[in-house]
Amino acid sequence: MKILNLYYSETGNTEKIALQIENTVNQLGHLITTSKATGDQEIALLDYDFIFLGSGVYMWQPAKPMIDFLHNARKHFAALGNILPCSPRLPSKKAVIYCTFGGGHTGINEAMPVVKFCGQLFDHLGFTILDEWYIVGEFKTDDFKKMNIGGRLGDITGRPDERDLNEINQRVRAILLV
Repeated sequence: MKILNLYYSETGNTEKIALQIENTVNQLGHLITTSKATGDQEIALLDYDFIFLGSGVYMWQPAKPMIDFLHNARKHFAALGNILPCSPRLPSKKAVIYCTFGGGHTGINEAMPVVKFCGQLFDHLGFTILDEWYIVGEFKTDDFKKMNIGGRLGDITGRPDERDLNEINQRVRAILLV
């Protein structure tokens, strides 16, 4: 199985998750390509059987480089004729879409649009989205650190932490061993 782990991280939270995914996939004996998304990179997404794609949440959106990547990929695949009416499923293509978020105001509700947005390209290409993962991550910049405590999520200082990374390990194992 050919696996891609594509992510974008500004604060290091999403990168922690991406590296945990990579480590777990390697432990399971699969080959994985892990890449930090840029707006202008071209990746032959349809060459992969399984894709993990993740971004942090920034004002209810994925990071700008991830938005640019997805936008450019959609244009590329549309021009090739890979985006078809009714989006027929490609049985061998699977994906997991994930995000890290602080949710200082409304919790997970701030993260849900990001995962849905990121998943649309893969849904249109015929991938089966097997799961959506929402992982809490602390705010890192001084302007936002005060939101690490007191929000709907309680104290999120230090997250994603070992417990979160262990959960990702278990989720990757469960989804790839099915």
